[in-house]
Amino acid sequence: MIGILRANIPAIYVYGGPIKPGHWKGQSLSVVSAFEAVGAYMAGKLSDEDFEGIERNACPTTGSCGGMYTANTMSSSFEALGMSLLYSSNMANPDREKIDSTVERARALVDAVRAGLKPRDIVTRQSIENAVALVMATGGSTNAVLHYLAIAHAAEIDWTLEDFERVRRRVPVIADLKPSGRHMAVDLHQAGGVPQILKLLLNAGLLHGDCLTITGRTIGEELSGVPEEPRTDPDVIRPLKAPLYREGHLAILKGNLAEDGAVAKISGLKHPVMTGPGRVFNDEQTAMDAILSDRIKPGDIVVLRYLGPKGGPGMPEMLAPASAIIGRGLGESVGLITDGRFSGGTWGLVAGHVTPEAFEGGTIALVEDGDQITIDARRQLLQLDLPDEEIARRRALWRQPEPRYRRGVLAKFAALVRPASEGAVTG
Repeated sequence: MIGILRANIPAIYVYGGPIKPGHWKGQSLSVVSAFEAVGAYMAGKLSDEDFEGIERNACPTTGSCGGMYTANTMSSSFEALGMSLLYSSNMANPDREKIDSTVERARALVDAVRAGLKPRDIVTRQSIENAVALVMATGGSTNAVLHYLAIAHAAEIDWTLEDFERVRRRVPVIADLKPSGRHMAVDLHQAGGVPQILKLLLNAGLLHGDCLTITGRTIGEELSGVPEEPRTDPDVIRPLKAPLYREGHLAILKGNLAEDGAVAKISGLKHPVMTGPGRVFNDEQTAMDAILSDRIKPGDIVVLRYLGPKGGPGMPEMLAPASAIIGRGLGESVGLITDGRFSGGTWGLVAGHVTPEAFEGGTIALVEDGDQITIDARRQLLQLDLPDEEIARRRALWRQPEPRYRRGVLAKFAALVRPASEGAVTG
């Protein structure tokens, strides 16, 4: 999408579609099931038979990860953005209708070329707001925050972290989808897909219906034939009067640990507030070793740092440690914060995209093992519970580490990249 908007010549987004769910002993599986199974197996909570059964059955077909993870979040949001045809994002990859939909999109692109309809005619501040509303309504990935900051930058549109928070406060979560819900992306398609959710948002005044789409018609016109109410079987899409959560699930946290912001997924949590000792790691593998060897205990807050845009470089996703925590049954009792990012399959008391990052001398670089940290999703606070004087003392002693790369594309990326709060763009 960034490339489409930079080039600004007629284009349409074509998505391969999600994988079909796997099954093991009556449980629906996705790729994240395998990651969580590692933690459960190492904790002695999963038998050899079930561990192997989950791994062998988690990914039965081709297609993207099966829940409302990052790929399906972004492709679904592109329907709301106007750059993809309605119903196209959650068709299962192996099914014939995916091929038929691709042919239909090719025709729509030819029509756009003839009409001279360009991406920046479609992608506006209002259409980005529509896309973010869809992300909130479906319980989508934290990566959508990073990606839409970058997409807006490519389109030369003013869009900030504060805009995500503005949309979050008015759009409820109404789709019961994994990772924090029950259903898969293909289930959403059978229940009416993205258009059904958009129709509910439109009727509630939560969607800009006059935004142009790739068909040359407005999103309101495109939604005219969609039912007014969702199907109740399967129970995937809730009516707005009975949402899963009254407000959106992607919260922007701030505090002395994230002065320029961090992103937390707060859906599915029984206890959205936690204060505990930090357990500090400067790389992913060391943290994984600690989690799998039972050195992380209930009440701990894992701190993964030097993994931001510059420090990583490139913000690697912390799916493995976050899933290992869930698999070990610690999802409600252990927090995790990082200047890296998460997979869309991650859930729990986690906060990523911490800015300023550790490599730039952000407060996350100053945390020492055992320091008390507060994650408070209700107050949207991420705080190192130390006096300002102690933080200032540590900051005066801190020295930037040597970069991981001094030559090549990763060194150039690290030199050019902007903070996560600006979309980690390079120009």
